[in-house]
Amino acid sequence: MTRVAAIDCGTNSIRLLVADANPETGELVDLDRRMTIVRLGQGVDRTGRLAPEALERTFAACREYAGLIKEYGAEKLRFVATSASRDAENRDDFVRGVLDILGVEPEVITGDQEAEFSFTGATKELKGRDDLTKPYLVVDIGGGSTEFVVGDDQVRAARSVDVGCVRMTERHLVHDGKVSDPPTEEQIAVMRADIEAALDLAEETVPLREAHTLVGLAGSVTTVSAIAQDLPAYDSARIHHSRISHDRVREITEWLLRSTHAERAAIPSMHPGRVDVIGAGALVLLAIMERIGAEEVVVSEHDILDGIAWSVA
Repeated sequence: MTRVAAIDCGTNSIRLLVADANPETGELVDLDRRMTIVRLGQGVDRTGRLAPEALERTFAACREYAGLIKEYGAEKLRFVATSASRDAENRDDFVRGVLDILGVEPEVITGDQEAEFSFTGATKELKGRDDLTKPYLVVDIGGGSTEFVVGDDQVRAARSVDVGCVRMTERHLVHDGKVSDPPTEEQIAVMRADIEAALDLAEETVPLREAHTLVGLAGSVTTVSAIAQDLPAYDSARIHHSRISHDRVREITEWLLRSTHAERAAIPSMHPGRVDVIGAGALVLLAIMERIGAEEVVVSEHDILDGIAWSVA
């Protein structure tokens, strides 16, 4: 067993996994898995820069994670940064801050690398299951981008496109500096058109419709699952490998886009940091399901974070 730590810093959240990995058996035993909403990508789509307050929220989470990594005695650490830090002019400020706190330089990976980590993390434990047919389409709906990966035991094709729950919300659902509560039909229609254009781009290199099993990752998908199951609180064990039908995803998405901030915040399984962006994230999921004709999505709590952990194990 090798004790490893992995950090995934995205546009909306930063997450930590400390685990014992056994490469011989393919077993990854969680010791600590946690997530903090830091909204690192706040305003990046508009300004091209990471906001000072967003950087400080992220560095505060890094300091907390540094303490945990030391406490567990992890032998190796890999810090991967995704969409927001790829886009920002002042990403050097981010790199220096992380290096000072954690002693490692964040790797600002490409979309293709991000896709491969997501695929490994999501599918490693699905192998051998008779009820899920290959090839898989793994979709990782993040804050700033969505990764599409088609593969069997190996990645066959991957593409990252700039469509995510934070980016879509800031681009289409903000009016006079505030998130529309609820959005107008026109705003939703324009956002849907933007998502469809991104799916067109993804299909240029990834055969989305050849997949037999759709696997959905990240907070927008897991939150939709929690809502679909009417969970009294967020429950990873019940969310992991749950299956949500297309009809149920459509019902939830339509409700989220009609609801007010207060109504969404009242959902017991809703993380406060997702209240304003969950409608956009759910719409991305729905558009993907309708594009490929998926009858259901298999929801996975194991994703890029697990793939990062395996890469250092």
